[in-house]
Amino acid sequence: MRLEKKATLVSTSVAALLVLLKMSVGIFSGSIAVLASAIDSLLDLTVSLFNYFALHTAEKNPDEQFHFGRSKIEPLAAVIEGSVISFSALFILYEALSKIVHPANLQQMSISIIVMLLSLGITAFLVAFLDYVAQKTDNMVIRADALHYKTDLFSNGAVLLALGLIHFTGEQLIDPILGVLIAFYMIYSAIPIIKEGILMLLDAALAKEEIEKIELILQDEPIIKNFHYLQTRESGSHIYISVHAVFNISISLYDAHLISDKIESKIKALFPQKRVHILIHMDPYDDSELNEEDYE
Repeated sequence: MRLEKKATLVSTSVAALLVLLKMSVGIFSGSIAVLASAIDSLLDLTVSLFNYFALHTAEKNPDEQFHFGRSKIEPLAAVIEGSVISFSALFILYEALSKIVHPANLQQMSISIIVMLLSLGITAFLVAFLDYVAQKTDNMVIRADALHYKTDLFSNGAVLLALGLIHFTGEQLIDPILGVLIAFYMIYSAIPIIKEGILMLLDAALAKEEIEKIELILQDEPIIKNFHYLQTRESGSHIYISVHAVFNISISLYDAHLISDKIESKIKALFPQKRVHILIHMDPYDDSELNEEDYE
């Protein structure tokens, strides 16, 4: 089993445990902040299950229906995850504002504090694990999941702080105000996840710095006279690159193919954590002006 799939199973198990802890305490204590955290963990559970399905589907081999595989389900999962975070934030915001209008005293403060301390420790462990997997695999689904649980880590810490302040000051308004702040923070953290997923779904080009590295490899190959129509896109854990390379008209197809293989190996080395697919069109002359309209 791939490390990414193992990570989603771990995050699913942790989310299920946190839902049971927080939901029970949130209901008995009446804390909007704790209940908001419980709802967020419930959504974490749903998203982690979907992420496992997405990674399982994305790694399937190409077939007659999907010639390029199903890797785009990974950015789709990231967009869905970001959207889930945003909608849950709106619900938390609504509940917090309702409690500001209709205040109510919190109950079972000691139990609430103990549970949030336990949740904070468990979430910190999970974030550290997901960060490790994200750095090792550079998988955007895992990076989105790690970012998601980081928001949980911050919100759990904030909820714990609020419960402590309420316990010592008796000011009940701290709870819904914190709920509002958590909601805005969740929306803020979801925007980059949604943006990256949408750009990948729209086949946006690789980052400028990465394209420049690819161009440098092509420029450093003395057998190639020049190149044009360099196109790049990323689809989950896959990267697709195509380029027209101009060779001397007298070079044999065999030698041109060897040079192309060498270039492909160098480009693939730039992305060791990705599956890189490279198509080099070997031109005997520069046809960039002849086919310019097709690439505008």
